[in-house]
Formats: sequence, structure tokens, C-alpha cells
Amino acid sequence: MKARSFFAVFLPLLAGALAALPARADSPPDTTFVRERHRRPVFQIDQRFSIINGKVAGINGLRGGIEWRGRWRAGLGFYRLSGGLRTRQPLPEGLPAGTRDEVRFRYVAGYGEYVFIGNRRWELSAPLQVGVGYYYTRFFLPNGDSQRSGRKVLYLVEPSVAAHYRIFRWVGIGAGTGYRQVFASGQQPEDQISGYIFFARAKLFLGDLYKVVRGHERLLNPDWGSDE
Repeated sequence: MKARSFFAVFLPLLAGALAALPARADSPPDTTFVRERHRRPVFQIDQRFSIINGKVAGINGLRGGIEWRGRWRAGLGFYRLSGGLRTRQPLPEGLPAGTRDEVRFRYVAGYGEYVFIGNRRWELSAPLQVGVGYYYTRFFLPNGDSQRSGRKVLYLVEPSVAAHYRIFRWVGIGAGTGYRQVFASGQQPEDQISGYIFFARAKLFLGDLYKVVRGHERLLNPDWGSDE
């Protein structure tokens, strides 16, 4: 399935599912988005999963940024591929039989995100990441030594759709899906790094957490969205 047709099918389904969630009688309607007056810092643990070389691989990520008026977000993220993923490349000459090889992939990405529907509790957004990174192969020899290949610079673009739910004012959880397209200025990687991505997030709203620390807000207030 092409990325364009994937989003054409997934986006209406996700929007319809969120719109169908039951609304509390004392909460604002789900179709009413509440704007925030001030900029606020946002920090995310952004755990991603991707299909690389036909296998599901984890990509650990951290990102932080600024939110404007509850609609726009921008910032910077750092990501690294978890270990244990075998490559598709033949072993270089000179390495002994029994050598194990694994892909290594790291990158830094700037992101922008637009929230197009939601309220104080939940939202549906369209994040876009553009980044640069490198990948190489780590070789583990039978005698316990290790070697690595030269690094290759890669560029990537990751459009996606995401949703999150704020459990309390200062913390929320979210998930989403998208597609990673990788480009190389030189030789293309033999490993299949481009592909669909799936991610889960734990979001900290640092401005609201600061209010809790200062005692201006309650730490655990499940009804915070209904009294404003």
C-alpha cells in the first residue's frame, strides 16, 4: 500500500473514532477546541516502532519543544535504533565465519505539529519531522571483538497523524502512525530503513507541572477540564 493511500484511509477512520467518543455532560463539546493564551514548553518520551528489513524494530526517542495557543508545536528530537537488528548486507571480506552483524541508526529531527481537532482532554494532530542522521553496521566477531563499518549520512522525512489524551493537566499519553522516507546523498543503504512507523508517547506539559510544584494546582485532579 502506498503512503498516500494509507493516509487517505487511516485519517478519516481515526477522526471518526475520536469524534464518536462519549462526552461528559459537564465538559465542553468534543468538537470545540479550546485555545491556550500563552506559549508553553512540552517534553515527550517518543517511543517509535518501524518495520526494518521485514522485522519490527524499536526506535527510542526524546523530544522537546514549544506550544503556541494550543494549536502549533515545534521543537527538536533525538532518536536511536534499538540493538539486535540483523542487516541484509553480505559480510565484508576478511571477517571470520560466525560473525554477527547489526544495524545502527541514529538521527536528530526538527518537528512541527498542527492540532486540527480536539478539546482540553484529547486532540488529533498532524506532526511532520525532517531530520538528518547516520547509519552503520556493527560486527561482533566470534572471539568477542567488534568492528564497525563507516558511517553513511542519511536524510529523512516523517509525515504522520497522532492523537493524545491528557490524563491530568500536566501529563498525557498518545499514539500515532506515519511513514519514514529516507534519502541518501551518496550510496543508498542496503537495509530497508524507509517504511511505516508506529509510535507511543508520554507527554509532560512542563508549564502546568511547574504550577503543581509551586502549589498552584492539584497534582491529581481528574476533573480539571470540566471546571474551566
